[in-house]
Amino acid sequence: MYIHNFSSNNIRNLLAMTKLACFFLLLFLAISQVMANETQYQLHSGNYGPGSLKSYQCPSQCSRRCSKTQYHKPCMFFCQKCCSKCLCVPPGFYGNKQVCPCYNNWKTKGGGPKCP
Repeated sequence: MYIHNFSSNNIRNLLAMTKLACFFLLLFLAISQVMANETQYQLHSGNYGPGSLKSYQCPSQCSRRCSKTQYHKPCMFFCQKCCSKCLCVPPGFYGNKQVCPCYNNWKTKGGGPKCP
């Protein structure tokens, strides 16, 4: 039978390392939460949203929005149609439509999203 002898120094070291690991875990979680909130704020800032664009800006913003899709022509057609009506194009290549309600809420006859 093997008996483990723990000295008080070993136990103190183990407790100190556990506390340090917990501290870094909490720090990581706090930083993650702050970064998530900051990203959400950037999406709602004045750079996007209804009326944030002029009509002459639609082609370049739609080129950005549609640059990663394999269906470039239909994406550009509908994006420009939506942009001319809503005067906004959401950030990124996909999603983020919540920053532009007009763009998000315009639906096809079948109820699907009209704007890419």
